Amino acid sequence: MPRPTTTSGLPSGWLARCYLLRAADGVAGTTVMYAVPLIILTTTGSVALTGLAFLLEWLPRLLTMVGAGPLVDRHRPERVFAYVCALRTLAAVATGTTLLLGDGGATSAVVMGFGVLSGMLTEVSFLAVESLGAQASRHASKRAHRVQTVLVGIDQSALLAGPLLGGVLLLAGPTMLLTALAALSLFAAVGARGLPPTLRTADSLPQRSSTPWAGVLIGCRVIAARPALGWLVASMTTCGLISGVLHVSAPITLTAGFEFSTATAGTVWSIATVPSLLAIAAAHRVIDRLGLWATGLAGAAALSVAALTAALATSALVYGIALAVLLSGEGVLSVVLRTARARLIPPAVFASTLAVTLLAILAPFPLAGALVAALPPNRIPALVLTCALLQIAVTAVGFRGLWHHRSAYTDATPPSHARATEAPLHNAA
Repeated sequence: MPRPTTTSGLPSGWLARCYLLRAADGVAGTTVMYAVPLIILTTTGSVALTGLAFLLEWLPRLLTMVGAGPLVDRHRPERVFAYVCALRTLAAVATGTTLLLGDGGATSAVVMGFGVLSGMLTEVSFLAVESLGAQASRHASKRAHRVQTVLVGIDQSALLAGPLLGGVLLLAGPTMLLTALAALSLFAAVGARGLPPTLRTADSLPQRSSTPWAGVLIGCRVIAARPALGWLVASMTTCGLISGVLHVSAPITLTAGFEFSTATAGTVWSIATVPSLLAIAAAHRVIDRLGLWATGLAGAAALSVAALTAALATSALVYGIALAVLLSGEGVLSVVLRTARARLIPPAVFASTLAVTLLAILAPFPLAGALVAALPPNRIPALVLTCALLQIAVTAVGFRGLWHHRSAYTDATPPSHARATEAPLHNAA
């Protein structure tokens, strides 16, 4: 008997299950991202080590993307997702057991090691679930931004839950935190095993290559062939820089500048995420009325104003409001980015091209960690101000380019045309 399908052509319940798995994976990933620096700051009291932990956590993530994109393209995304979540479960269990049986002196090294490994696995799982979301967007056609609004809302909710969960569980100790992470990862791994296969045929996948950099070359060719995608990536890269600086410096600013506890610092960031959920929920209505370009410009402008405010903030209240506005602008930009990206990148090489775009957008995160580690706390506002001014300049030029190429991403590409454009890229790879 044929499997029941939705009006978009996808199996019934397929999209809802993807949403649920994305939520579990997102909460696990964000909890690790925020908990690792907080554990280091709590156990050592060193700002430099906190920045170093952020740097060491993100560099391997970026390197992992080099081979992860072709891996997801060659195999079904849901299969890759299941195996990666299972590996993260084992890593969390092993790390928790080591901390439980070991002495306190090895805590920082063990936590850093887990942060590196978990970050690498999280990037692979993100590429997999993002590939599933892009497929849903292509089937949704002109309603693609509504699918992406839900996906970004899930990601932002994970940003809300991650720091809060990490802060609360840290009160009971790192072992309890790692147990919760293992449970979330195991749930995602088991859930993905029953996910129906995605609509992907073997002859549309890139062939195996002797070099892991083949996926990077494929992605670069796709970006070079689509100027709109290049301008979009350039704009989001500078947004990533200012976001990364604030992500790594916010706990330091709140604890050293405004004398908050580490647990309160995580709570402030979680509270700042709440308004972003409202902005994301309204994003699809704004896109319906104004279009992708105008909505993206509004999000970029909000992010710029918030970054400038955070750099000049003289109170925790103003700083918290700036974080809330920044996350709101970032969320709206994410909806625009993912909607346009799903329309611009051919399905057969989506993960490989997505990996290249993420390399560019996330590369500023380890740079942000290095900059914060190298500067004393009283110089962080000047760093935030400099990065904000850079973001404003590059984004202005980028959105000018996006305006000239707006026809490339405002209309959804029919599935038949998308398949027709895959052959030359596949042959070039």
